[in-house]
Amino acid sequence: MEVGAIAIGIAVVSGTASFLIGRKLSRNRREKKTQREVAAVQANESRQVRRARERRAKD
Repeated sequence: MEVGAIAIGIAVVSGTASFLIGRKLSRNRREKKTQREVAAVQANESRQVRRARERRAKD
């Protein structure tokens, strides 16, 4: 019976760790994707639009 309790404890700990690691990796991937999309949009902006955005960011 004790071996079963230990096995359940190990399963709970490893499952929780797996969940937390997966969540962190997923969040990092989402942030990188968002950054790539923003960079792509900004690359297609005209010079006028880009300078206007930069002026707004300074203020």
